[in-house]
Formats: sequence, C-alpha cells, structure tokens
Amino acid sequence: MHVAHLTLHDFRSYADVDVALDAGVTAFVGSNGQGKTNLVEAIDYLSRLSSHRVATDAPLIRAGAEQAIVRAAVVRDGRTAILEVELNAGRANRARVNRSPLPRTRDLAGLVRTVVFSPEDLALVKGDPAQRRRFLDDLLVLRTPRYAGVIADHDRVLRQRNTLLKTLYAARGSSRDAALATLAVWDDHLVATGTELLVAREQLVTDLAPYLGKAYEVVARGASRDDARIEYSSTVPPAEPDTDPEGGRDPRSLRAEVFRAELARRQSDEIQRGVTLVGPHRDDLLLTLGPGDENRLPVKGYASHGESWSFALALRLASYDLLRADGDDPILVLDDVFAELDADRREQLAALVAGAEQVLVTAAVAADVPEALRGATFHVAAGEVTRA
Repeated sequence: MHVAHLTLHDFRSYADVDVALDAGVTAFVGSNGQGKTNLVEAIDYLSRLSSHRVATDAPLIRAGAEQAIVRAAVVRDGRTAILEVELNAGRANRARVNRSPLPRTRDLAGLVRTVVFSPEDLALVKGDPAQRRRFLDDLLVLRTPRYAGVIADHDRVLRQRNTLLKTLYAARGSSRDAALATLAVWDDHLVATGTELLVAREQLVTDLAPYLGKAYEVVARGASRDDARIEYSSTVPPAEPDTDPEGGRDPRSLRAEVFRAELARRQSDEIQRGVTLVGPHRDDLLLTLGPGDENRLPVKGYASHGESWSFALALRLASYDLLRADGDDPILVLDDVFAELDADRREQLAALVAGAEQVLVTAAVAADVPEALRGATFHVAAGEVTRA
C-alpha cells in the first residue's frame, strides 16, 4: 500500500498543494514551522480520522477558512482508490471514496493504514492512561475498521449515562425512581458496547505482546525479548471460568455479567461523583520492564529516558509488524523522530523500516535522515513543496 498523490485544500498552513509520491522512501525536509509535518499528518488523518498532534479537528482547518479537504490516491494490490475527507467547521465532516459519498465519515477509517513514529510517542510511556487507550483503539480500528462504530457507540452511551448520573445526585422521590429506572437502561447499553470493546482490546494486547518483545530486543541495547511486556488492566474484574461440563457459556457473556455486577457495586459512588467509574474508558495498558517477574517494574516512573524511548519505538514497531502479519503493509511515517534519537537508535530504526512499501520521513535537515532511508526528497518552505 502506498499514497501516489496527495492534495490538500485549506488544511493547516496550506491553501492548496498537490504532491505526487512514489513507493519507497520519501523525505520532506525543511525548517521547523514550514509545513512538512502537515503533509504526513494529512495522510495519517485519512487513516485514523484524527490527528497524532491535536485532539480536535479545529486546528486542522486553515485560519480564516470554514472547510479543509484532504484527498489521496492510494494504491493497494495494483488498484488505485481516491480517498477524501472534508473537514467542516461547526458541522459534520464528510468522506468520499472514488468521489462517491460514504454514509458515515467513520467508514473511511482503516481503508489506508499508517503507523506514525513521532516525538509525541514518549507520551505512550510517560503520559496518562488516555494516551495508551487511544493507542489501542487506533490500532484496533486499523485491524478491524468496524470497531470505529463500536467505539463511537460506547462514547455516546458514556456521555448520556454521565449526564444522567449528574441529575441523579440531586433527584428526590418519584423523579429519582424514574432516573434510576432510566439508569438501568443505560447500564444495559454500556455493558453491551463496553464488553465488546474491552474483549477486543484484551485480544489485541495478547496479539501484540510477542511483537513487542521482539521489537524491544532489537532497539534496546543488551535487551532480551522477555524484558518488555504489556498487559491490559481493566476496571472490570476478570470472570471466573465456567466449569459447566455440558458445553459451558460464552466467556463474553460471563464478562458482561461481571461488568454489570461491578456497575451495581459502584452505583452509589458513581451517583455521588456524577461520573461512570467502571468500563473501558477507565482502563489502562500496563507497560513493564525487567528480567523475570520478580524484577519487573513499570516503565512509567522507573525507566530511564533511553529505555522509555526504546519502549515507545518498540510499541510502534510492534504495531507495524502486527499489521503486516495481518496481510497488509502499512505506510510508515517517521515524523521528526530522528532528531530525538541518538545515532545508534537512528540506524537501528532505519534498518528495521527501510524495506516497507512506503516510508515518509520529515526532518529539519537532510543530514538527520539515515543513509538507509535516503530516497526521494522534497524541500518544504513557506508553504511550497518542491522536489529536489
């Protein structure tokens, strides 16, 4: 898979730009603030329908404009598709494939796959749990695009339930009884969407774990593949295994029962605080380092800066390897990452990704790009993108 052409209209700093791209390695070189990251951010946006740099779409629309357009010709298995997303200030975004509108913008997610390495990756290790949940959900949607709908449904249910919990705190008499009855309905919705998301995340972590160990062994000096581990930590306790010899019950339904019971147990706390305390929106990804279980420590708070960077790189490399194992070769984006790495890690990372079908690199100076990733080069300055 690779992007053969990128067109931007009123996206970030670009009023209009068209860039023809080839498979292999392409570097966008320019001083900070000239717009090189905006180009790769646009391609990543088509993949995930969100930016790796900001939490909302508003900064992506050029100042003074009401709409931005990102359009890319994507080649996959010899066939070309035109993917387009229209970002609208104050209105719903729209998406098209081959000029035909999609029923929902989220249907575009996963049609092009990207894995982005950026300086912000350190937040995967040192940041709050929301960063790690987003990492899991982005990867989940890239592997199985239908989960974009599951995540959207869960977020909608969560918002509605939190609103109801806030009203319950002050409710009295018959109005409280009615609100509690309504809460039971929202509990059903939360358990349904939350269990599906929770089980999918847990399976994803299981699938990702062996790739992480292998990647960390490569990027960290003297490490073994057993040093780096990930585990999913949930606010929903694990279900006891069903020992029924007559076939047993679906593990997912057992997990849903535990979820519902935990909601009931925490109900008074939730009403007191006006917020949902149980579910995948409160979960975390545990990252640990160390030889053997007895010497294992959390990466956050204990790992050195170099170890933290190695772990963050390993998470991205593991994502890339997992997507490749699924039968696709995602586009790799190395966004200003070499400036953050020492010489050894630069060369290691370059050697690992040089064989990808398409690698897009941004750098302030051409010398930051390792020899293994020397390919087509574009100079970016003052909104102009010129091929060297």
